[in-house]
Amino acid sequence: MSVPEGWEEVGGALQRTFVFESFPAAIAFVNRIAELADSENHHPDIAVSYKKVTLRWATHSANAITERDRELAARSAELA
Repeated sequence: MSVPEGWEEVGGALQRTFVFESFPAAIAFVNRIAELADSENHHPDIAVSYKKVTLRWATHSANAITERDRELAARSAELA
């Protein structure tokens, strides 16, 4: 299966780091991701480091990257 554009497979998850203009912009992005994740009941690992936000999508119950992870990764990128 393919990896969405801009993402890479790292340690069994789809991973991407987004860089923003400011810390508040990074946190606003995290809040948009939180809304998406809650609405889909599927949650990524999120790491915030000042203006950088790293997302990792994987389905822990399947111990794999699923089509749902690919879909939500692509939708996440649209929120950046």
